[in-house]
Amino acid sequence: MSDQGQGPANQGSPAREPIFLLPGAVTVLAGVLVAIHLASTLVLNPEGQQQLIFWFAFQPARIWLAAQDIGIAMPLIWTPFSHAFLHGGWDHLLINVAWLAIFATPVARRYGAGAMLVIFLVSAAAGAAAFAAFTLRDGVYLIGASGGVAGLTGAATRFIFQPVLVARHPETGQQVILGRKLASIGEVFTNPRSRYFALIWLILNAAIPFLPLLTGTSLGIAWQAHLGGFIAGMLMVGLFERPVPPPAPAP
Repeated sequence: MSDQGQGPANQGSPAREPIFLLPGAVTVLAGVLVAIHLASTLVLNPEGQQQLIFWFAFQPARIWLAAQDIGIAMPLIWTPFSHAFLHGGWDHLLINVAWLAIFATPVARRYGAGAMLVIFLVSAAAGAAAFAAFTLRDGVYLIGASGGVAGLTGAATRFIFQPVLVARHPETGQQVILGRKLASIGEVFTNPRSRYFALIWLILNAAIPFLPLLTGTSLGIAWQAHLGGFIAGMLMVGLFERPVPPPAPAP
């Protein structure tokens, strides 16, 4: 988290607010995405950019080409994760960074930086797997943080729409806010707010491959990665949940 510069303290002056209200881990991850794209566009020439895509984008065709040349499959070790740090343009990057800021923030605040990053990376890999299932022999490649961001969206959907849990202190009787419960998958779809959000998100992404029937053009959106990442994040977030302790009595 970045703070504004501080001058000499003045008695009675209001405390300065931080420039960014995002958790530090979210700010760093967003900064890494921006820095990589900035470097790839300003430093690399067209040939270097092609090499960057070749070695770090996820290419499903490598899976079946491995039978002919095992060496060509080596990038499959890291590209299910590294593709999430590459973007096709500034518009692609900025949309993903904005979505990351919105949904990585509650996940990082609830579970910490490590859990947020694990969900992001594993969801990116799950998105790559879903992408490969539909494009194995198409010769296309996958780049962008969308799968990882979709996973954080799915994870946040499990709790951001739930009511706040409140308990009473055993000695003072005062209300103590415990936070929001982690809903089960069933509860996500019984709570009206989370149900509508999840269904709209899933339906819109599932409808993307049918849009060319109406528009005549392909949007080039990896909807498979969105769906795979979202489902992975929604299922995985429970691994990081810890029971909320009851308010302890005063000593």
